[in-house]
Amino acid sequence: MDDALILLRERFLQFADAHEPDDRLYGALARAIAGDADLLGLLIAAAPTQRLPVLLLAAMHAVLLDGSPHPLRHYYPSCGGTRPPDAELLPRLRDFAREAREPLLHLLRTRQTQTNEIGRCAVLWPALQQVALLRGGEKSQPLALLDFGCSAGLNLGVDAYRFDDAEGGYGASAGAGPCLDVQWRGGRPALLGPARWHLAARVGTDLAPLSPADPSDARWLQACLWPSDTARRQRLDAALALAVRRGDRLLRCTDGLAALQQAAATLPPGVQPVLFNSWVLAYLDEAAFQQHRDRALALVRERGWAWICAEAASRCPLQQVPAVPAGESSGSASIWSLHWRAPGGEVREQALAWSHPHGRRASWLG
Repeated sequence: MDDALILLRERFLQFADAHEPDDRLYGALARAIAGDADLLGLLIAAAPTQRLPVLLLAAMHAVLLDGSPHPLRHYYPSCGGTRPPDAELLPRLRDFAREAREPLLHLLRTRQTQTNEIGRCAVLWPALQQVALLRGGEKSQPLALLDFGCSAGLNLGVDAYRFDDAEGGYGASAGAGPCLDVQWRGGRPALLGPARWHLAARVGTDLAPLSPADPSDARWLQACLWPSDTARRQRLDAALALAVRRGDRLLRCTDGLAALQQAAATLPPGVQPVLFNSWVLAYLDEAAFQQHRDRALALVRERGWAWICAEAASRCPLQQVPAVPAGESSGSASIWSLHWRAPGGEVREQALAWSHPHGRRASWLG
């Protein structure tokens, strides 16, 4: 096994360790793929930054969702399957990969992992509340949400989502839009309550933005979800419908920060630009990450932007990353940070929260 496949093997084993407790099927598939050089080798067709377990799993899911009759679908609840992982999974997986090799390779070459998980908005909402509170004032603060790596732009609808927790919930009115469950560990954030902010503008940038109105793009987003999570599929459909009605600006560009800076230049006076990214920086190599961090902090320092960053610990711009809470994996949990310009001109930073990568649970630190 060459070095590239050894690296992929480690990534699949790490993925299995992190996600098997939440999804038995994907944990079992990841372990099966990790032990098979031919299956691992499929990912070599993808761009180097996209050679991640989630891309191959999404491509397999997409082929099955498109109607493949292969018996591997019997393991996928999203395809009507009810069979739990067993001894037949690996031989069926190998047979499926041989039979569907060409469509799999096409997807691996042309698609990117773009989950666009709106569950993360359960933490984005209080993060925006924190930005508003830092601005002060009695009136609702106008914010411009600038989503870097926006996929289909579904997080731009954060103000239309309802979040249910142990104390009743927050966000949009019940029944007005998708409802997401969140568990706050270690205490509910004190700043939850009536919104102190509203979105005056929404703009997203992506290398390959997906259109909520395009059926093939919507199907790819479905394929990027875990097959057993019915709730996520239902709220994705609801979020896509809202996004179609909103018609947000989603810009295709290779320099997302430059495009967002141009968009921010057209904002009315008094609107606070808020840069946001979630599970995007993991696709940057170390040099590109350092450059992105420096440019984003320059926008905070020189233009007065706020920056909300929700990434893995290895891509967190905090000078010191707090310890991950018990029960979360340091490799897959999201660390949320906020960076803003203080009245004196210096850049300040705050660790806001740790969360499950899909926002199911969170520990507020802010």
